[in-house]
Amino acid sequence: MLQLTFLGTSAGVPTKQRNVTALAIECLNPYLSGSNQQQSKKSRPWLLIDCGEGTQQQLLHTKLSLHQLTAICITHVHGDHCYGLPGLLASAAMSGRTAPLILIAPKAISKLLDAVILATELHLPFAIDFMAIEDLLYQPNNENKGQVSISLDKQQQLAIDIHPLSHRVPSYGFGITQTISRRTLNTDKLLAAGIPASKVWGRLQQGEDVITEDGKQLRAADYVDNDEQRTRVVVAGDNDMPSLLASALQDTDLLVHEATYTNEVLTKIQAKNPDFDPMHSSAQRVGKFAQDMSLPNLILTHFSARYQRFDNPDSTTPNMAHIRLDAKSVYHGNLWLAADFAQYRVDGAVEVVEGQADSRVQYVGSARDSK
Repeated sequence: MLQLTFLGTSAGVPTKQRNVTALAIECLNPYLSGSNQQQSKKSRPWLLIDCGEGTQQQLLHTKLSLHQLTAICITHVHGDHCYGLPGLLASAAMSGRTAPLILIAPKAISKLLDAVILATELHLPFAIDFMAIEDLLYQPNNENKGQVSISLDKQQQLAIDIHPLSHRVPSYGFGITQTISRRTLNTDKLLAAGIPASKVWGRLQQGEDVITEDGKQLRAADYVDNDEQRTRVVVAGDNDMPSLLASALQDTDLLVHEATYTNEVLTKIQAKNPDFDPMHSSAQRVGKFAQDMSLPNLILTHFSARYQRFDNPDSTTPNMAHIRLDAKSVYHGNLWLAADFAQYRVDGAVEVVEGQADSRVQYVGSARDSK
């Protein structure tokens, strides 16, 4: 189960209501219960996708802690996606973080950090495990091209796969797959076999074969059921060709994609200056792709500053209704337009009944309200 918190949803520059791009993805383990679940609200691991200027300020309005940040993924080098990175790392250092941090990004981000560290005499008391996207994708001897695996704990595994996109600079999308494994002890079978509750049960549930005091051999595989819960989201950087993500969307619960303009505005921008293409997607372009892929859930983000936050289709002022209607003209699945601090929970384990709306993605409120 993954929980998304949008920390910035504006394209290029911030507005009074929207900061520039950043998305937090928390890794929730639904098998935790009681006090452990309550504790996990402030200690569950999370990822950061992009880090526009001011991201660390946005984090102050949430319950997210830099001590539990596991990895940062940067989609491309444009400033609205990475200018906040040096400051966030400096704040993590000042807060006392010492645990290593994974950073998956274009090689140029390493040069940016090196320059800032040198010029500002920044000391980081934690190691940065920098993974250059170019090496992950194109290095000849890399057996797992474009894939990174992270072990979060004994139950949770996280896989990150990388997909090249189309933009004015090299840009990438990230597939985030969480797999939670759970061993369930078949107590009825144990009791039927004459094995009463004891420490033996616990050893079997941990996957250990056991020889009882009377010499009976018990194989864990005979009494333990292994369940897996898989949740997958794909988050795209700036991209004017959504179709490049076709292969990435297999068995995906949710796509998060930029929709900088409506199709009408994008066409006008391209016609006004034929020598300059912003190489962004319109809401309609993304919606058509999602519809063609039969994708059940779509969140749009990265909106041009010209679009005001209110929703009024009759207004002549560009606003969210125009983005929404542009997408809805071609897409008939579940659609959300992201706002700063909006939170969505994605549960790949939810069973979808044929003929009913897909319920694997739910809006759960604002991070500001729940703080």
